[in-house]
Amino acid sequence: MKKNLLFSVLAIAAMWLLWLVAYAIVGNDYLLPSFWEMCRELGRQLSDAAFWRAFGGTLLRTLTAFALAFVLAIFLASCASLSDMVRAFLAPIVSVLRTVPTMAIILILLLWTSHAAAPVLVSLLVLLPAQYAAMLASLDEVKGNYGLLCRAFKVNAARKIFKLYLPLAAPSVLAQVGPILSMGLKITVSGEVLAQTFQSLGGAMQDAQLSLEIPTLFALTVLVVLLGFLLEGLCLLVSKLLVRWRT
Repeated sequence: MKKNLLFSVLAIAAMWLLWLVAYAIVGNDYLLPSFWEMCRELGRQLSDAAFWRAFGGTLLRTLTAFALAFVLAIFLASCASLSDMVRAFLAPIVSVLRTVPTMAIILILLLWTSHAAAPVLVSLLVLLPAQYAAMLASLDEVKGNYGLLCRAFKVNAARKIFKLYLPLAAPSVLAQVGPILSMGLKITVSGEVLAQTFQSLGGAMQDAQLSLEIPTLFALTVLVVLLGFLLEGLCLLVSKLLVRWRT
């Protein structure tokens, strides 16, 4: 554990040194701001009420998209686990959602929905295949271990899913929540940038880029990265606590 923490700290230090060296080579604040100027701007953002409104809007959209994708993934994966016909029906749909370019989805959704709804919907459509695949793989693993036992005792489908498959698959599913939620944040912010969503981190990034406020753009990017790490850490902590509570 300590060794892993040391290597993580070394990686962060290496990225910091790379920034300092790159700034010394480039020497142009319009291309790459200094690290210290970015830190000053980061502090200014954290003391600005407008930032926190944008932060709340982005976080709410991210969590909404994730929750919708999670619930849909549980339902669809459970149905696919019980029926090969449902699995075969969903396979091409999931493949299409997985391969369609994110930017194309955003542009299409902007024609049909509002600037606030488009980032949520595009994040939902991108997260759903990932959630579905992770959920189905976990259910298949449990099914492989207990499927014959369920057939031998003629366990009905509802009890099979809710009393056996989902509880036993929970630790594996929860382990995937953090990375998928972090990816959802990235997709939501990307959608906000293209949609120019009001009161959002993505919209603030777009404004900073258009007005050539490069330190602000980098500060907002760093804050999004830190938020992603925070969400992953919280999900990991909750996952460990839940698994420990169950055991």
